[in-house]
Amino acid sequence: MAFCVVAHGAWSSAWAWKKMYPLLEPRGIHLVIPTLTGLGQRSHLAHPGIDLDTHIADVLACLFYNDLRDVCLIGHSYGGMVATGVADRARDRIARLIYVDAFVPRDGESAFDVMPESTRKQRQSAAADGPDNWRIPPGPMPADTSPEDQAWCAPRRVPQPLKTFEQKLKFQNGDLTLPRHYIYCTRHTPEDRFRPFYERAKTEAGWQSYEIDASHNPHITAPQAFADLLGCIVG
Repeated sequence: MAFCVVAHGAWSSAWAWKKMYPLLEPRGIHLVIPTLTGLGQRSHLAHPGIDLDTHIADVLACLFYNDLRDVCLIGHSYGGMVATGVADRARDRIARLIYVDAFVPRDGESAFDVMPESTRKQRQSAAADGPDNWRIPPGPMPADTSPEDQAWCAPRRVPQPLKTFEQKLKFQNGDLTLPRHYIYCTRHTPEDRFRPFYERAKTEAGWQSYEIDASHNPHITAPQAFADLLGCIVG
C-alpha cells in the first residue's frame, strides 16, 4: 500500500477528492487528506490569523501523528505552497513530491508573488469587498464542471484566509532535492496561472512532467484519467 498525503487547494478540502478513493484503493494507493484549518469541516475554526505556516503545520501534524513515512506528497493548486513547505521541513518522511496544476514557490515567495498580477489584484479586491476583509471568497469553478458537480461543490467551498496567500514561504533546510513531478492540466482559460511551473518542471533537473486533458480540478472533472496517471507515477 502506497500512502499519498494531499495538500488540497484553496476554498476546498478533503471532501472534494471523494471520487478518487474508490479509483485508487484497488491500485494499492491510499489517500490521506488532512483538512486545512479554517476550510471544509474545519471552517468553524477560521480566524484572521491563519496563514501559510498554519496549513504547513496541519500537514506536518498529520505525518507525525499517523507515523507516516515514505509517502507521496501531493499539492494541488494553492496546496503546492503547503506541500513545498512540508517537503522542506519533513524531508525524511517524503519519497516524492507531486504537484497537480499547482504553485511551486521558491524560497521567500508567497502565493501572491507567484500568480499573475491580475489574479493577485482580483483576489485582494475580492477580500476587501467581501463581508470581512481577511478572507477571499471562492473563485469560479472551471466552465466544464458539470451542473451536478457544481451543485455538490458550491455549498462546501468556503472563503480562504487572506494571510495564506500573503505569507512568504521560508525554507529551513536549503533547496529541495527529492524527486518532483508536475501534472499540468491543459484545459485552461487564457490567463494560465500554472503554465510557468510546468515549463520550469520540463527544464530543471530533478523533475518529471506530465499533461492531463482536464481543467483545473481533475479529481472532480476527470477522476478516471487522473487516477490512471497517478497510478503510473506512484507505481
